[in-house]
Amino acid sequence: MLQAAAVFSDNMVLQRDKKLRVFGRGDEGSRITVALCGKTGDTVCRDGKWVVYLPPLPAAEGAAMEISDGTDTVRFENIAIGEVWLAGGQSNMELELQNADGGKELLRGGVKENKILEKVRFYYTPKAACEGEELLALEAESGWELFNEGDAAKWSAVATFFAKDLAQRLADEGMDVTVGIIGCNWGGTSASAWMSVEALLEQEATRSYVEDYESSPDVRKTREEQRRDYEEYLAYQEEWDKKAAKVYEKDPMIAFDKVQELIGPCRYPGPVNCFNYTRPAGLYQTMLRRIAPYSLRGFLYYQGESDDHRPQDYYALFTRMIRQWREDFEDEDLPFMLVQLPMHRYQHDPDTKSWCLIREAQMKACRTLRNTGIAVIIDCGQFHEIHPANKKPVGERLALQALAQVYRLIPREKAFGPVYRDFLYRDGGMEISFFYAQDGFEVKGELTGFEIAGEDGCFYPARALITGDNRIFLSSEEVERPFAARYLWTNYGEVTLFGAGGLPAAPFRTHVFS
Repeated sequence: MLQAAAVFSDNMVLQRDKKLRVFGRGDEGSRITVALCGKTGDTVCRDGKWVVYLPPLPAAEGAAMEISDGTDTVRFENIAIGEVWLAGGQSNMELELQNADGGKELLRGGVKENKILEKVRFYYTPKAACEGEELLALEAESGWELFNEGDAAKWSAVATFFAKDLAQRLADEGMDVTVGIIGCNWGGTSASAWMSVEALLEQEATRSYVEDYESSPDVRKTREEQRRDYEEYLAYQEEWDKKAAKVYEKDPMIAFDKVQELIGPCRYPGPVNCFNYTRPAGLYQTMLRRIAPYSLRGFLYYQGESDDHRPQDYYALFTRMIRQWREDFEDEDLPFMLVQLPMHRYQHDPDTKSWCLIREAQMKACRTLRNTGIAVIIDCGQFHEIHPANKKPVGERLALQALAQVYRLIPREKAFGPVYRDFLYRDGGMEISFFYAQDGFEVKGELTGFEIAGEDGCFYPARALITGDNRIFLSSEEVERPFAARYLWTNYGEVTLFGAGGLPAAPFRTHVFS
């Protein structure tokens, strides 16, 4: 039976100016032929799978594709050849347009008020925790969508704002190009869910994700027992969530521990067995691998919150995941545009600095891996809310990164706020210099958030004085011989320092104390 992968459908967007990969399943030994825009390619189906490669094509609209095995033919219509980006991550990438600030207005106005939205399309990778009939049924119902008030309401807000900005800028440059987004995200997931078991086992820092899972008593049960356990958990948690919603409605700032005292324990994420979508390597198999190796321009990624319990391992985990995705999509140079975590802390939680370490790992990944960009959104967080609705600047800053580093349509300086460069000891203090601050700084309110310490590692708030276009001098009466400095080294705090272009300075520290 001839089948293209579910990501191929009417209204799809295919990547322009790159080799195209069309893939699916079929009968063993059958010859598969694909025709698109006057180009053809063929292959023989082996082990029930096939991949046909087509040469690069320029931007186009209204194209049709035919796939045949000599007996059956599959035809797709209204295809755009344009720009394709995969939007990965967890709940803040998943947050729907209808729930984002400005989202409902954008949906109501639609293409009539925002003509450029005709150039934005979306495919949501079906969400299933396990391979099987449920996943196949979801894939059969899936397909690429055009922007309209009903369908687009459930699109990723971050990815939609990104695509809208990118399509508009390309149009301004005289390029009539459709931007397609492949949503591949699920809330509450560690980066380990989006990688293979083999990749996780390669490094000591990530191996325990697999070892902890495999040693759990939850996975030693029969498959049917695991199913029953997980279904029982889902029923329990559904009722718990309803009760919790009523509690939070009365007191939005109530402590989580107090909520559990009132209504019983929260059992999320439940038994981490073969039916739990948060398990290591699970969504790699049921989601990411189902759309690979679709031809892409690059990746967008917003995640890290669910790995804050192991922030010291995040750099190893995250960078291996990037390599894995590039390998699976058959392009080791695929651009990877990531979002650095914003400010966040629940009112009753201590400032563990765990998000500081995740942000640091994200910036380090951007600096050490080629073809990476980072959208600094430190100012877009919300106290006591892990899902801020202000997603428009997140998408816009991702678009700036892509425009600067992938499309080369704007200089890098326009895509970044100030980023720590180096320091100099002088006059009893420390002078910090920054990249991307050649036009100076903008301070909102009083310049705060800087700290300095001596060799003992005890930090104190620092007086901060702008001494040049890209330099800030730090000092403190509490630190006679400064040794180290840091900025916004907190899970949540006030953001006051920006570049002249309005983008925030990225948090940093100059030294790591053991």
